[in-house]
Amino acid sequence: MDDIKYGEILMPGDEEAQERQEKTVRSKFWPTLRKAARYIPFSRDVVAAFYCALDPQTPTRVRGILLAALGYFVMPIDIIPDFFAVIGYSDDVAVLTLAFGMVKGHIRQEHYDAADRALANEHEAAKTA
Repeated sequence: MDDIKYGEILMPGDEEAQERQEKTVRSKFWPTLRKAARYIPFSRDVVAAFYCALDPQTPTRVRGILLAALGYFVMPIDIIPDFFAVIGYSDDVAVLTLAFGMVKGHIRQEHYDAADRALANEHEAAKTA
């Protein structure tokens, strides 16, 4: 995958595209994260990015980039299908890493705090299941 392809994936899109992307991310994020957590070495950052993307105080362009990256992450069919276990998530990791670099400084401590709470709740729910 070359830089041009990354740029195409991470296009913030217009308001309508962002709304569609947000709906998809909201509905598919947690189930996808549960399946991918052991293959994504920075799950906490991914969850913080999720909260940053949903934060109305986050600038529109940043929200768009994060929603595009998270949308790519939650889609089951991408450059390398995720059912290929470890290697299947390598393209998702690359897209997320690039997005994080593009929005550096916008994922704030409050997003990480929300991520920590959510991950703790997920961990507790898994123990009782």
